[in-house]
Amino acid sequence: ALAASRSQGRDDLAAQTLEYLAYAEMRAGRHGRARTHAREGLRTALRSGRANTAAHHRAVLALTASVEGDTEEVTAQAALALSTARRHGLEQTRTLAEWALARADLGRGRPEAAASRLGGLVRPGGGHFAVRPLIVPCFIEAAVLAGRPDVARPALDALRLWAGFGIDRAASARLARCRALLASDDSEADALYRHALELHEADLGDYERARTRLLYGNWLRRHRRPRDARLVLREALHGFERCGASAWADQARSALRATGEPSPAPDEAIALGVLSSLTPHQLRIARHVATGATNREVAQALSVSVRTVDHHLRNIFTSLGVRSRVELARLVAGTPER
Repeated sequence: ALAASRSQGRDDLAAQTLEYLAYAEMRAGRHGRARTHAREGLRTALRSGRANTAAHHRAVLALTASVEGDTEEVTAQAALALSTARRHGLEQTRTLAEWALARADLGRGRPEAAASRLGGLVRPGGGHFAVRPLIVPCFIEAAVLAGRPDVARPALDALRLWAGFGIDRAASARLARCRALLASDDSEADALYRHALELHEADLGDYERARTRLLYGNWLRRHRRPRDARLVLREALHGFERCGASAWADQARSALRATGEPSPAPDEAIALGVLSSLTPHQLRIARHVATGATNREVAQALSVSVRTVDHHLRNIFTSLGVRSRVELARLVAGTPER
């Protein structure tokens, strides 16, 4: 459909097709692909004057940024999406943008804020009917971590009903994870976490599986099983690193340190500390530049303009205190891929 709309020069159809494609990739856990399609879709929608479609693409961009921990991008894209959604009554776009903001809060360790934002969206009649089941697991996690399991329990019934339909293969794993979060019996919680991880094997992306591992690893740590916790948390960290979920990876590292996991080597720790001043988008640009890519090649790889790369690269040099691409490459080479 996308190829046909392009060949016919139909920007209006291409923008809408990219809207569905970006959303589908996001649902499948392929956030990088979703971001690429949403960026192209946004440019096409703006070029063809499709404001509502542009707002939806911005909401998807906010959601992919919430995975990566890019708070600035989440805030900016969600604000623009919400502005159009409220003005034109786009409930699905509004719900997706609010979900992105809540997930960013959860990634930064602010479950109270996330639960508060999602509370009105998960109630019957709240939010968009097709998105509501997708945000329930996020709400339950946020509410439990905020110390409000009583608020989370009613939402579990809605998630159980949704998973029972069998049309969302990822729902069963998330249901098991949420049941584990709310379980009062330790042996039941342990079994449910392990069952959730078994069900996650069918997932196409790393993000949700890594989130379950992070929760399970923290549960094991609290129950004084540090050796088991380290094994699970290392897998969580690797999963977050593979999908570029920087803020979540930081949570996994912190949890690993709490189990007695050794800190990185001094040189690596210094480099990681310096690079932490960059946003996830700037870090992606820095890593591409460190491979020897030109600004034009970086722009093509990230689906942005050369001017955007130039702008970010100047800010990267300033933030890191480097004066050349060679110095940047030397600094980036001292850190693992994130």
